[in-house]
Amino acid sequence: MLGVKHIIIVMSGKGGVGKSTVSVKLCLALEQMGFKVGLLDVDLCGPSIPHLLNLDGKEVFQCDQGWSPIYSNPNKSLAVMSIAFLLKTKDDAVIWRGPKKNAMIKQFINDVHWEDRDYLIIDTPPGTSDEHISIMECLRGSPETGSVLVTTPQAVAVGDVRREITFCRKTGIKIIGLIENMSGYQCPHCSECTNVFSKGGGESLALASDLPFLGCVPLDPKMATMQRTDERIGDADVGDVFTTIARKIVGQQ
Repeated sequence: MLGVKHIIIVMSGKGGVGKSTVSVKLCLALEQMGFKVGLLDVDLCGPSIPHLLNLDGKEVFQCDQGWSPIYSNPNKSLAVMSIAFLLKTKDDAVIWRGPKKNAMIKQFINDVHWEDRDYLIIDTPPGTSDEHISIMECLRGSPETGSVLVTTPQAVAVGDVRREITFCRKTGIKIIGLIENMSGYQCPHCSECTNVFSKGGGESLALASDLPFLGCVPLDPKMATMQRTDERIGDADVGDVFTTIARKIVGQQ
């Protein structure tokens, strides 16, 4: 991790809350602010970062310093590493037990040549098990490491994220703040906002847990359209929401 100034682990106790999308959008917001950013996808069984950035089919290569990440643009402002780059096809399944997963994560953290990065965002799978423990062990003692927790508004997701808060506190990882994703749907025709999954669960959890609340992210129908057409999410405007969230995170560093 030489050359990496700040590490942010994106976590949630619940699957399907949009961690990968939040990770990508956060990276793009930081990139637009002028920072050099890295994005590490440690969701070994469900790697979606390459697809979200339209990097499917890319291959990583070894350099003298280790694995060279994939760059999303010529100026190398966003570097990406994922197990998806090591699979023969995007339909291959990773069928591994814990020890092999742990070894892969340690290799990603220790052997990727990120060069100089202001921020490294780590996208994690849901839960508080092998992958998360491996990350914590590898990053123990690393300066400026923190986590951003993602939830959706409904009670079942909030309950699982509450366990993630306990995990972070037991392992000594600083919690930078909490994001409420899928918080309302704004109609593109009339601009009326409908709270599909209720609203305020994430903000209430942050308040009750004495954590910074980073903001609400509404459902964006453009995201689904872009993924169907293989258009890079980064080709869309990051929007004021993620710019505001990124500024809050930078302000804590």
